[in-house]
Amino acid sequence: MATEIIVALIGLGGSAIGSIIGIVASTKLTAYRIEQLEKKVDKHNNLIERTYQLEKRVDVINEKIKVENHRIDDLERNDQ
Repeated sequence: MATEIIVALIGLGGSAIGSIIGIVASTKLTAYRIEQLEKKVDKHNNLIERTYQLEKRVDVINEKIKVENHRIDDLERNDQ
């Protein structure tokens, strides 16, 4: 009977070690994937910030164009 108990304990130990190794490997893979996703999100957020800045610049340029067009119209009216 002692032999069966020893075999069972060895099996239990092997299963426990295998499970622990599997959990550690899975955790490392998950951490790596999360890190890669965070990098992608950072790139995306940087792109969004730059897009907002560009939109602001376009708004300013459009306003300047409107002002210049009004000036041109005023000058053309005064010349006639």
